Amino acid sequence: MAEQQAEKGSIQVIERMMSLLDVLADMPGPVSLKILAQRTGLHPSTVHRILVVMTGAALVERHDAGTYTLGIRLLELGNIVKSRINIRQVALPYMQQLHELIGEAVNLGIRHEDEIIYVERTSSGCSLVRVVYLVGGRAPLHLTSLGKLFLAADGLADVRAYAKRTSLPGKTPHSLTRLDALERELDKIRHHELAYDNEEAEIGLRCIAAPVRNDEGRLVAGLSISAPRDRHNPDWATPLKATASQISRALGYRQQLRK
Repeated sequence: MAEQQAEKGSIQVIERMMSLLDVLADMPGPVSLKILAQRTGLHPSTVHRILVVMTGAALVERHDAGTYTLGIRLLELGNIVKSRINIRQVALPYMQQLHELIGEAVNLGIRHEDEIIYVERTSSGCSLVRVVYLVGGRAPLHLTSLGKLFLAADGLADVRAYAKRTSLPGKTPHSLTRLDALERELDKIRHHELAYDNEEAEIGLRCIAAPVRNDEGRLVAGLSISAPRDRHNPDWATPLKATASQISRALGYRQQLRK
């Protein structure tokens, strides 16, 4: 009985520590003990005792005015976690859920210089997609929905430099091979946070993609759905964006971080 009570007490302390950390994380500046007590609903003496321990562990920093902020140890731990994050591993469970919902291929791609690289894919089992859409496959940025996301994140000068370097080669009659057409397409992507490939890389294949961002708000990957033209559904935009947002949150992204 005594052991169970001790365990329950330890769990309660951890829960209270987490509630204090949450309040400190939500506040833009140093926070007084009084405010911490009010926000957490804890007695000031309880808050003080926990803060003493957390300060000693550098989880919290105490300032001369008797106020508190998050401590440097959290930054150290956060950097360790960040260095161990594998986007593919984080994204795969969410990709599988989306695949089960829509029954079509779901792709994850990252940028490497002037190409998109497919790093993960859930197969529909009956898709027409070719080697370029297999894991490890590469494609020019302007020919794919995933690649267009990255071009849309670039400035005008960078997009024009890309067009000059690559000459915007086409694969099908639908490919965007003129800079003015590409720039108009990128403007739409910036506005809607969605990119499309309308048979631009392969005749008969259409794709839709949404951005995946990291804790700094930076575009680090794209999530897409690819399907034969006759099975493509514009309503996929909603679950696709929701899944991309879930992956972004799992990577530490919060909406207010975006400028």
